Amino acid sequence: MIIYSTRHGQTSFNRQEIILGTTDIELDGTGEEQAEELAERIAAMGEIDIIIASPMKRAQRTAAVVAGRCGLDVVTDERLREWDYGDFEGRSRFTEGFADNKVNFGVRMGSSGESLLQLSHRVYSALDDIIERYHDKTVLIVSHGGVCRVIETYFNDMTTDRFANWFMDNCGLIKYITE
Repeated sequence: MIIYSTRHGQTSFNRQEIILGTTDIELDGTGEEQAEELAERIAAMGEIDIIIASPMKRAQRTAAVVAGRCGLDVVTDERLREWDYGDFEGRSRFTEGFADNKVNFGVRMGSSGESLLQLSHRVYSALDDIIERYHDKTVLIVSHGGVCRVIETYFNDMTTDRFANWFMDNCGLIKYITE
């Protein structure tokens, strides 16, 4: 089975380097262009059977652009929503404590959000179900930066340092092969 993972197109928060988790906002103009470019890339590949996306507007819009261009269905999975960053939400990515909190796996983000363990549990659960249900398909997952980071850990070992510094570009595309 092949799973492709992508992050939604750019939003105004991404452009301004503001922490974006549970705030449900649309793509900006650049994000729309990125989604169109991703759709062309996916269409040229011609191998995606189904799209599974986060319920959040930015991921849904990205998935809809690809689906429209490629004639595919979009399945929404709530477990692919972005990490709840708690009190860090809406603040600068460079806010003191954010980077450290991101790698303290048993600590809730911003004291009121999700821990990395909680995030990983729901994303791993989604991946397990996707692999079981769509084992004979090629799947595109459209989600978020934090979720993409956890997807990477599902398929590849990561040290804490690598995890902390791993980044997925808006509408970047990574291919994973399951056994």
